[in-house]
Amino acid sequence: MHETPEDLAWLQDLLDGSRSAAGPHLREVFADDLRLTAVETAALLDGMRVVALATASAAGEPFVAPVDGILYRGRLHFGSSHDALRTRHLAERPAVSAAWIDDERHAVVVHGRAVPVSLDDPAEAGLRACLVEVYGPRFGEGWIDWAASSAVYHRIEPRRMYASRLPEG
Repeated sequence: MHETPEDLAWLQDLLDGSRSAAGPHLREVFADDLRLTAVETAALLDGMRVVALATASAAGEPFVAPVDGILYRGRLHFGSSHDALRTRHLAERPAVSAAWIDDERHAVVVHGRAVPVSLDDPAEAGLRACLVEVYGPRFGEGWIDWAASSAVYHRIEPRRMYASRLPEG
């Protein structure tokens, strides 16, 4: 986990506020006794998790595709290609939704705004190190230089986030 105590407090406030603003159906499905804390959420999302990311076309049509999701400092980050449809969508319409579902055990859903992140920015050194930690063993340490020049990274600044165990049965 790469979250500081301050990040976890912020994430817990986000989870609590999102739950308070949720409608009755969502509060029923993500019941109080099933909800995850910020610490549990960060632990579950440690490393890379494949998440379904939804963007919207200019006509308002939804597009969902899998991306590698990395939770770093309490916010979900993802990369894509410069020429990917989602990258074009995000340049014009940064609103996104993302969902990670762990079989029938857990679900984490985030709604917010995708903000571009430059891996060459010194302020993003921690994210860069996190990505090396996650992908270095698989692709080699030189992978990060390729990623910094060949991929586009975004961070989701969340408006709402829900995290829950899923009901059994």
